[in-house]
Amino acid sequence: MMLSLTIEACDGAQTSVPVSQIVEQTQQSISQVLVPHTAKMISQAADINSVPPGYVALKPTGLIENAAEILRNHNDAKYDAGYQQLLSNCRDICRVVAQENEKLAKQYPGRTAPFVAAVIDAERSDLQHGVYRLQRDLFREFNNGKVNVIGTVQMYLQESSHILAEEERLARKDGYMLGWKLVRGAYIHSEPDRTVIFATKQDTDQNYDAGIAASIANMSSEKPAVGHLVVASHNRESQLKATQLLQKADARVRANVVLGQLLGMADNITFELMNRYDVKNVIKYVPWGPPKETKEYLLRRLEENGDAVRSDNGWPFLKEVAKAMFRRLWHQS
Repeated sequence: MMLSLTIEACDGAQTSVPVSQIVEQTQQSISQVLVPHTAKMISQAADINSVPPGYVALKPTGLIENAAEILRNHNDAKYDAGYQQLLSNCRDICRVVAQENEKLAKQYPGRTAPFVAAVIDAERSDLQHGVYRLQRDLFREFNNGKVNVIGTVQMYLQESSHILAEEERLARKDGYMLGWKLVRGAYIHSEPDRTVIFATKQDTDQNYDAGIAASIANMSSEKPAVGHLVVASHNRESQLKATQLLQKADARVRANVVLGQLLGMADNITFELMNRYDVKNVIKYVPWGPPKETKEYLLRRLEENGDAVRSDNGWPFLKEVAKAMFRRLWHQS
């Protein structure tokens, strides 16, 4: 699973609880929830590489006061102290991830995927280049030879394929590994600059699938720069295309590509992947936090994903239900 504390301050200057408390609770969620859960699953598995990692999602706008201004102006010297504090807060969480991975690796030396990983979530496009810098700084520190930190790229952004290529170039230059969570986009209804997004859903779909295919190809190469990939999508076709690519990949790559959807959304796809295609590395994104923030978070996710869920999942799901009902009626008659 991927845990996400829902407290953030994307549009305001302050979070609803102290940032220090957010950092502490996030650290506790790693050590007290993710690690015991993942370790238990691994201990019960016939193949220790068939169990997906546990993930903790970090919202940059929830980890520093005045986050939007800091991320938007991350290259401005006036905001450097704020950026460095944001980096320090993220570092404190990622350090727990790295320490837990190191301890579990001694117990299960044959595992090829991380046991737990920190995932830096995406923000609106006007803040995103600050997030890319944050991801890159954390990659450099924590992804030396293995992946502890995963970044997010929103593939509905027209620059996304360029971002993936540029980040690969920098990773090869500086000698660290990349971890990616690829999403279509989380801010399509609130994005202030519509020109940065692909004009059509078809273009976005093609770009997303191309990004997944390129990442898996990179992971399968002789000298990969990408070490881990989360295919985060409620789109059935994209998940099936990724599954087909993984059927041709080796065991190391299969263990490091994980398919995911939000808990309570696209559950029929999750079920289909596990039961029809025998996919092992499937996770659900689990938001948690204060009731008000969690409710607002879920409402935003429903709004943002509503079109995709209806068009990509609703109709195929209804067709399958109709087929099942017809078969039952036919056998009873």
